[in-house]
Amino acid sequence: MNKIVARYANGTMVKGVTADFFPGRETFHVTVSTTGRDAETVVVRMQDLKAVFFVRDYAGNPTHVRQKDFDATHHDMGRRIKVVFKDGEVYIGTTQGYQPGRQGFFVVPVDTEGNDERCYVLTAAAQEVTLL
Repeated sequence: MNKIVARYANGTMVKGVTADFFPGRETFHVTVSTTGRDAETVVVRMQDLKAVFFVRDYAGNPTHVRQKDFDATHHDMGRRIKVVFKDGEVYIGTTQGYQPGRQGFFVVPVDTEGNDERCYVLTAAAQEVTLL
């Protein structure tokens, strides 16, 4: 099970776990824990998303300042990339699978101390993608 935050292009989000997320599929399921043992399963359509963030926890750290620069630990981890989403968010990291014609691609964030372990970016939600 992967702990994720699915962020929609319209700004809404779903937090939960998924066992059937695969790039290239049209949908996947997220089990959202509502109260204790109660859970709801939501079908998420890829075409509606901005990105899927694979996270350490759901709360994150609101006081954390996101690292935006590469340092010596970021060698040979893929191509350096900067994604500017249509909503203005900037995401910087490394990728091994960016191709403009694909539905999406994974990015490992430059900020290794942040909450995100990796992110699946939907190409249609990106305003600009720059290889650094």
